[in-house]
Amino acid sequence: MTTRLKIGPHDHGMPLELEEFLSADGAEGYHYELIDGKLYVSPVPSQPQDSLEDWLSEKLHDYAAEHPDVINYVTHKGRVFVPVRPKVNAPEPDLAAYHDFPRHLPLRQRNWRAISPILVVEVVSEDDPDKDLVRNVELYRQVPSIEEYWVLDGREDPDYPRLTVYRRRDRSRWRKALEIEAGSTYTTPLLPGFSLKIDPHT
Repeated sequence: MTTRLKIGPHDHGMPLELEEFLSADGAEGYHYELIDGKLYVSPVPSQPQDSLEDWLSEKLHDYAAEHPDVINYVTHKGRVFVPVRPKVNAPEPDLAAYHDFPRHLPLRQRNWRAISPILVVEVVSEDDPDKDLVRNVELYRQVPSIEEYWVLDGREDPDYPRLTVYRRRDRSRWRKALEIEAGSTYTTPLLPGFSLKIDPHT
């Protein structure tokens, strides 16, 4: 009988193969990712972070229901594989939206490694902001399918968050980041007809 690997916060930085990571048993209260072939451990979101994620998730789900030709799947459980790095990189965004999610396939044939989003979203972690503001900017830049990366930052006041948007210039570069202040409205050609007022109470 094979014993499952048990992991926790003390294992941050431990080298792991993908199969080991996928089968590991993680201590509760933490989020686990495989970055450059090493375990990356971060705290679970605070309640304000979770509320911001839930607010934006509803907006994207509503849009997907009305525009399945643009987005046909939205999840907060996705795993994104970065194709060009020597070690396995599989960040797990707070939200991911897909244009061509294979809904026609039987469930057991669906695999994160074969599916890649057009939009990813992170709500900035109070305990590990560099993960979303630095690390993931670079990782998501290297995923050709990702057209935009949204960073929602409510650390100063979660009732008045700011949105930073990275839009793809070409296969290897982002355009200059857009800064959208609380109360302002963001629209994007990536999502025709989508309008997002940066107000988590709407």
